Amino acid sequence: MKPEIATSECFEISQRFRRSIERRIERLEQDANLDEAQLALLTEGDHIRRQMRMVAIERAEALRMRLFLYHSRTRLPRPMIAL
Repeated sequence: MKPEIATSECFEISQRFRRSIERRIERLEQDANLDEAQLALLTEGDHIRRQMRMVAIERAEALRMRLFLYHSRTRLPRPMIAL
């Protein structure tokens, strides 16, 4: 089951949540690159397939999060009241 985001639907998220997702995307992409580099060291066919699957899943999750951010906007901070 794949959740799909309607093109007209827009999410409003906080700056803190956006930064958190952006950091997670960076980690996923770095991990995918490192895991892909490890493929050259593997000799067992099953291990290579599992490693390739893990890389694909990490990249797919990063893409899913990027699409979420693309369809969201950052909530403006609340105005501060002068005392």
